[in-house]
Amino acid sequence: MDTIQNKVAMSLTTLVDGFELYWNDQLIIKHSSTTPFVYVGYGEEDIEMYRGNFDINDYLIERVALRHAQVNQNEDETLLIHLSQFKNGSPVLTLLVKAEEDQAKLEFIEVEEGFNRFWVRIEANKQEKVYGCGEQLSHFNMRGKNFPLWTSEPGVGRNKNTYVTWQADVLDKAGGDYYHTNFPQPTFISSHKYYCHVETTSYADFDFRHETFHELHIWEVPNEIIFEGANTFIELVEKITNRFGRQPELPEWTYNGIWLGIQGGTDVVEQKLEKALSKGIKVGGVWCQDWQGERITSFGKRLMWNWKWNPQLYPNLDEKIKEWKQNGIRFLGYINPYVAVEGDLFTHAEQQGYLALNQNGETYLVDFGEFYCGVVDFTNPEAFEWYKGVIKEHLIDFGLDGWMADFGEYLPTDVVLHNGQSPIQMHNAWPAIWAQVNYEAVQESGKLGDIVYFMRAGYTGVQKYCTLIWAGDQSVDWSLDDGLASVIPAALSSGMVGCGLHHSDIGGYTSLHGNKRSKELLMRWAEMGAFTPVMRTHEGNRPYDCAQFDDDDETLEHLARMTNVYVTLAPYIKSLVALNAETGVPVQRPLFMHYEHDEKAYDIQYQYLFGQDLLVAPVYQEGQQTWDVYLPEDEWIHLWSGEECNGGNVVIHAPLGYPPVFYRKNSEWASLFSTLTEI
Repeated sequence: MDTIQNKVAMSLTTLVDGFELYWNDQLIIKHSSTTPFVYVGYGEEDIEMYRGNFDINDYLIERVALRHAQVNQNEDETLLIHLSQFKNGSPVLTLLVKAEEDQAKLEFIEVEEGFNRFWVRIEANKQEKVYGCGEQLSHFNMRGKNFPLWTSEPGVGRNKNTYVTWQADVLDKAGGDYYHTNFPQPTFISSHKYYCHVETTSYADFDFRHETFHELHIWEVPNEIIFEGANTFIELVEKITNRFGRQPELPEWTYNGIWLGIQGGTDVVEQKLEKALSKGIKVGGVWCQDWQGERITSFGKRLMWNWKWNPQLYPNLDEKIKEWKQNGIRFLGYINPYVAVEGDLFTHAEQQGYLALNQNGETYLVDFGEFYCGVVDFTNPEAFEWYKGVIKEHLIDFGLDGWMADFGEYLPTDVVLHNGQSPIQMHNAWPAIWAQVNYEAVQESGKLGDIVYFMRAGYTGVQKYCTLIWAGDQSVDWSLDDGLASVIPAALSSGMVGCGLHHSDIGGYTSLHGNKRSKELLMRWAEMGAFTPVMRTHEGNRPYDCAQFDDDDETLEHLARMTNVYVTLAPYIKSLVALNAETGVPVQRPLFMHYEHDEKAYDIQYQYLFGQDLLVAPVYQEGQQTWDVYLPEDEWIHLWSGEECNGGNVVIHAPLGYPPVFYRKNSEWASLFSTLTEI
């Protein structure tokens, strides 16, 4: 494996009419009258939301380059820079630039009134790769594309050239595109081993299409822009998580086996659980998202959003939770930050003034698809505390050991919030606030480290407060942009910005417009799931249209095999999870993180290193018996056959049950890996 050691340094150089910022020998920012790095302007936005999907348009009225700089060097070697549109003109923007060791900061301290659009140009070259920007599902290396950063539903299909996406757009305004994501973040990582973070919650668009510069567009002048570099990518991720926070370790019981997604009531859960156990499936938990009731809509099976146990659907659940726990199986449920108008939680919240309002001072109701909900206003400290109490009383005290903390990306842009701030500014901030509600409820209950909740929505700061990421609502198909394959770049990109514990719905979730989950897809997804921090199934939005884990003996036996692989790997996975908590290094890693000299590794997005010692290349196409795998230069052993390989492209036999996985011959875990051939 390659480790590159250089002397790391950020440095500032003043010019006759500007300045330059370098990371080692790499130019990051250059400003002169002929090459301005800042533009400002004014625009008027038009934002419409339909069930979590946003149509965003901007009418740009003005954009001007701030070409002329007055640069003053302070005694502490910082630069105070006044930027003007005209030579000897009055300053439009004033910033303080500081560079020391491996960090640089651009702090924007004054701006002329009347500007609400901002562009900054970062120097680039043709060979550079860029990663991050939160969780990206279509492109790991983002070079050549622009990425609007706005938390939303990711959309169905996520590719405008596909039939499914077209149908979703026409019928539901929900087709999505390559950049749509639940978890954006204004942070990118350069292959030059530095990251750039913009401190803002505004709408932004990071444009990586130009050969010589990256242009970052933000709907405000941000507070600051931060650059930080490192010798290696491992060190760089450590520094990123030093800034944003790190996820705690997963509970010990996580590694007992899969979390089976089951719905339909106590009897159904018991029957399916008994069937799974009888086939040798290792089960760590049952995840019943309908524990508080269900409703049926044209979309499919939905939930009753009143976050209390529903004894009619789940009789004796209070006792069953204890019984299952004694047998080593935990119970997980579901909650989100909205309350349905039919429930008593909505009535109480409305009476107490805990819900966000509309422009007329009435309770704002959000359409979630044939039912309406109120938005718990977390900017109201009393509402924040009340909702923590809901989680403590109705989830934790009731006996849940985990839950899906869903949504977070639906905050409307015309809502009136308690703190008086613009909802456009608060929209991206909302997922991290929602994560904090869950975190504090668990922490204050003394359950941090024993309870786990998983989220799909995120933004800057979610790293500290989210115990586990899940990839959102993939389609139940083989599509690159929205199917099984999309989960891999999702894990890699979110890991680069500090969310290193990632997993997905085994089999996907969204069944619409003719998409129906096949048995083969379910099995291939389970194979990938065995080599992620957590295995969890989902019935999907239309369970009866989709293959399920207990449909037949072959599917059950295949799942049993993969859960046995996962449980056998538990000591190794636990070590990776502990490292993530300690240093921020993700469990699933891009190949270049350990093989920096390998140029091909920087463009591979459908393989990953599971820790340092396992290379996983999931089969993401239908009907395959062999699979092409790229191996960086090293001594590799095929997990199932024991065949030794070195670097390069190999074609491997990959029937169902034998996903393409290799381990490093010299790994300290080699003896553990070799035992998997006996499963």
